[in-house]
Amino acid sequence: MQLNLLANGELPQPAGAQRAASPAATAQASAAAGAALPAPVLALTGISKRFAGIVALNKVALSVRPGEVMALIGENGAGKSTLVKTLTGIYRPDEGSMELCGKPVTFASAQEAMRAGITAVHQETVMFDELTVAENIYVGRQPCKGALGRVDWRLIEAEAEKLFERLEVSLPVRAKVKDLSVAQRHFVEIARALSQDARVVIMDEPTASLSQREIQELYRIIAQLRAAGTAVIFISHKFDEIFAVADRYTVLRDGQFIAEGALCDITEPELVALMVGRAVHQAYPKADVAPGPVLLEVEGYCHPTEFENVSFKLRQGEILGFYGLVGAGRSEVMQALFGLSTGVRGSVRLGGRQVRITCPADAIAHGIAYVPEDRQHQGAHLSLPILQNITLPILDKVGFLLRGRRAQENSIARHFSEQLELKASHLTQLVSELSGGNQQKVVLGKWLATNPRVIILDEPTKGIDIGSKAAVHKFVSELVGKGLSVILVSSELPEVLGLADRVVVMHQGHITNVFERAEATPEKVVAAASGCALPVEECA
Repeated sequence: MQLNLLANGELPQPAGAQRAASPAATAQASAAAGAALPAPVLALTGISKRFAGIVALNKVALSVRPGEVMALIGENGAGKSTLVKTLTGIYRPDEGSMELCGKPVTFASAQEAMRAGITAVHQETVMFDELTVAENIYVGRQPCKGALGRVDWRLIEAEAEKLFERLEVSLPVRAKVKDLSVAQRHFVEIARALSQDARVVIMDEPTASLSQREIQELYRIIAQLRAAGTAVIFISHKFDEIFAVADRYTVLRDGQFIAEGALCDITEPELVALMVGRAVHQAYPKADVAPGPVLLEVEGYCHPTEFENVSFKLRQGEILGFYGLVGAGRSEVMQALFGLSTGVRGSVRLGGRQVRITCPADAIAHGIAYVPEDRQHQGAHLSLPILQNITLPILDKVGFLLRGRRAQENSIARHFSEQLELKASHLTQLVSELSGGNQQKVVLGKWLATNPRVIILDEPTKGIDIGSKAAVHKFVSELVGKGLSVILVSSELPEVLGLADRVVVMHQGHITNVFERAEATPEKVVAAASGCALPVEECA
């Protein structure tokens, strides 16, 4: 079982990368660099954090200067999230020191960190959905007026409008947060950071759910923060984003500082090698499998508001890719196919037989599994341990609350944990304690345990690192080699083109084209996703 195992090996030293050194050597290097560069606004030295004997951070060092974008890079489980929680006052380090503007600081709470000028914009935004934009920006620190200390709502709204004017973002300050898009929620969090005169803004996978246009808008705002002298710690698994916005990098692996340097002095392969401890070869290991007969046929699938006249066929042992821009209707089609939507019309044939799917139980009974895009809210039970998550859909096979079947439950969970190279301390570890990539592996294992004939993977590598992506891709390819049929929904064009035998392209709820693997080029696929191709009546 490959729990808690990550390949390590000596790597050639890339240009510009600085290995972890002795404190004396680090101090000398810092002194030399300090002559030409401004002093760090935030500096961490020897930060360590342990949980129940597990070392999450081990003497980590990090620094970021005013007006600098520093990319924090590492695989899932490398310690990035623990470090962010330490910076923002959620965790207190067991060892080490932290300096802000040259002065030692310790934070007993997230509120203290925010008051000191350190704030975070997370992938999963945490706000009060029923409150307005302005109320969320100033929640907990509303300005008051009069002898009775009543909240000055007019001032709050006026100040919120000024913040969005500064960001050059049009957003109604009286709108409720529940009605905003993911990108707009990120803008609210950035406005909240600006309202507190943040010295350091941490952006943790901020583009994971954004369209290309929204990503470009975020880049513009990052440039504004840089110009204003704000330090930005940028966390992303997408190297094109890192090289587009960041000045420097810091690499963590297994909770340890590995290297730092200027991004202009290192290549992407060298950075990947530092990050995973090995070179990642063949990111898209496509199995040489000849698809068999048609297994699944969807004809004339329609939904009142989400999609119309969707028809496609999936062959045995085939990876059928679905690509489209945000709002194309891909996920909505898959959710309907799994029985999660009502009001759907059309026919579904599985193995040549007509099937009726009105709920997920029907889909599971027919051998269809669905790995959702939102792993935290729809894919896994975070408060349950790994082994119970994996065996949850097959309780009728392993028994329910029967201690005599615990050995079988352990055996099943261990089997899929090993196959997916799950990185965890033990099978009874809570899923909430795992990194994002390992949570996704648990969700994959959970549905593969049902022994499906068709598995729908909706953004299976969203928000996970390149090493975990390679493991997921390799496992999917192996499954297809064993005869499983896969529908792969992905917003990452290289992933679709690298893995799929055929690519179905959607635009505004319609299928616009279907490409065989040999003819699917980035230009053709993007053109079809943009609505430049004529809709097809049927995808054979």
